[in-house]
Formats: sequence, structure tokens, C-alpha cells
Amino acid sequence: MSYVDAQATRTVEKSISAGTPIIFVTMNYRLSAYGFLAGSEVHNEGIGNFGLYDQRVALKWIQTYIHAFGGDSTRVTILGQSAGAISASLQMLAFGGDTQGLFHGAFMQSGAPVPVDSMLNGQGVYDLISSKTGCDKTLDSLKCLREIPLEQLKSAVDASPNFVGPEGLHLAWPPRADGIFLQEAPMKQILAGKVSSIPIVSGNCDDEGTGFSISPLLAIHVLTEDSYRGWIRDVWLPNATEDELSKLWDYYPADPTQGSPFDTGLNNTIYTNYKRVSAFQGDIVFQAPRRFMLKHIASKQKVWSYLSKRLKLSGPLGSDHGSDLRVNLTDPYVISFVNTLNPNVDGTTAWPEYTNDTPNMLTFYDDPLPSPNVTQDTYRLLPMEYLSNLSLAYPI
Repeated sequence: MSYVDAQATRTVEKSISAGTPIIFVTMNYRLSAYGFLAGSEVHNEGIGNFGLYDQRVALKWIQTYIHAFGGDSTRVTILGQSAGAISASLQMLAFGGDTQGLFHGAFMQSGAPVPVDSMLNGQGVYDLISSKTGCDKTLDSLKCLREIPLEQLKSAVDASPNFVGPEGLHLAWPPRADGIFLQEAPMKQILAGKVSSIPIVSGNCDDEGTGFSISPLLAIHVLTEDSYRGWIRDVWLPNATEDELSKLWDYYPADPTQGSPFDTGLNNTIYTNYKRVSAFQGDIVFQAPRRFMLKHIASKQKVWSYLSKRLKLSGPLGSDHGSDLRVNLTDPYVISFVNTLNPNVDGTTAWPEYTNDTPNMLTFYDDPLPSPNVTQDTYRLLPMEYLSNLSLAYPI
């Protein structure tokens, strides 16, 4: 869903050359406040998650019209990277895990159900938008937001928190449980088994958090031990107890050799606590949610997972978010999965399924190339398990 045109074109061209052609359909959907406005006012009207509904409309369009392009409506795979992967995972949770026959597999790169709660948790940003537009002074602020000029609304939305600011990856406009499209908080839905039972691939890059942690606007808020801990408390876990947070300080220590980019020693310490912030953000938003989802669905459906450590020594970002796309890492596996619902490619390292007993990951390194190795999804096991428990107790 979030593949750029060049990547889509490249993948299709490769599929044709291999004699296993695929049809690649991209879609537009509403973003930020236009697609994911939340708050009590939105919740009380029984609306929300417009961006996810837009995606489902596009999937219905594919069912109706893909035959005109030579496609097979019974063999639709949804795929994406980052927000696209998160979207694909939430389509698996939609309406209690009902695909409505619209798709039959999912390939997700750097994205899984994020640890969010209900629409009510978005009240702070709703109030910010309402205040900046003057709609807070009206009797019906939601009606006002619908009627003001687009440029006025856009100006307020553009001033909302984003990942280059002090909030980092604690974003303003995530999808949230609305009771309809997302019946419950995603993590609770996964625990309840309300996930579509389709074959999936879900993977990560090793250093998912670095690109979202390098901003000077964030750095100035986390340079000391006290300010770092205050940032975690204020931005991420305001309701956690001091005892709960004390374990977090141990699991994500100040020692840069334990931070991200991982396995780079004292290198890449761009600012004090940079590698610590990068490790925490990458794990709480990308790594832990993927592992949590796979752990709870692997017993009932076919699952494959991967980890990219490519470009590890390329600079201060390491194997950062999106680096797997920059090296064209997954193209042949995507083509195979779309055709067969199995990512294995003849002539390459066998990619075993991910199970709870053997959580296999196809892991890609810079050296040696090109063959990956099969490793186990056990890295940072206790820290990420703890993050998942905190996310369940205190969702965003």
C-alpha cells in the first residue's frame, strides 16, 4: 500500500521476466486528520478510521474490476511497508477479522498492529485542532471542522505533532479502535483471535527506530538521564508506575553498545541517548508489535518472518526503516508469495515457516552476500516482551 511507483514498476518487471507475472494495484487513502481524526466527538457519531475504510473500498473495486486487467479476484494479496504494512495488518483485524473475501494473503514490511486504544485516546489532538481553527468556541466543533475552508483546517493539521518533533514516533494520527472497523484495541483483538486466518509474511529491519530518533528537536529533550526518563513518562507511558518504569530503564540502558544501530559498539552515538531512544522507539512501534502478532497467530495459519541487517555499517542509521526496500531485498519473495502464497524462491536459501516452537526468521546480512541465514526470533526477548505487556496495560 505504501510502495512508491518505482518499486512497484521494478517488481512487476521482474515478475514478467521470471514468467510469473503479477498485477500491482496501488491505492490512495486519507491520512492524518482527514483519515484518522479521533476524540469523543468523533466517537459519539460512530465514525472514524476513514483511511482504513478508503482502503477497503479500493479492495472492493479490485474485486469488481481486476478481471478487466487480466487479474484473478480470488488471488489478491495486500502488501505494504511502514504505514502500508500497518494498514495491511489492520485490514486483517477489520470487522473482527473478516476479510469479506477481498484478499487472501498479506506481505507486511516494517509494520504490524500498533499498540493503540480507543478513539477517546485521541482527544488531545482533536482539542488542539479544534483550538487552532477556532472551532472550540462553537456549539458543535465537529460540524465546524467539516465546514471551515480546507486551507484553515490544513494549517491546523500541519501544526500537529509529527515524528521530527519531540514526540518522536508517538504520532498524532494513528488508527484507533472505533468499535466497528476495529472492534477492540488491536492487541486485545489479537489475544481474542479476531484476526483473519490467511498466509502472511511479516518482517523488520534491525534498526527501525534510528531514522525517527535523529531529529535535533527530539534530541534536546532526551540528553540527560532525567530528561530521557521524563520523555518516556510524559510522551509514552504517563500512567505507568515508577516500579514498572524502573524495569524499562534496565531493559533499555544508557550504554550505547546496547543501543541501535545494534551491534555497532560505541559508534554512531550522534547525541547522548540517541542509540537508547532509537532502540526503544524501534521496538515499541515496530519490532514488539510484529512479534506479538506472530506469536498469537502462528498456531492457526501459515506465517513467515524475516529480519534485514543490510546496510548496517552505512552510517548512523544502520539497517534503518525502509533499508530493505533500498536494496531491493524482498522483490523475488514478494513475487513468489503473490503467485503461490509461499515466499520461497527456487535456488535460494529455504525459508521455513514461523512457529511458536521454532520462530524462524530469514535474516539478511551485508556479509556474506547474497545468501541469508535462518535465525530465531529471540533477540531482545525480555525487553520486547516487557514492552508488549506495558503496551497492553497502557496503549497509546
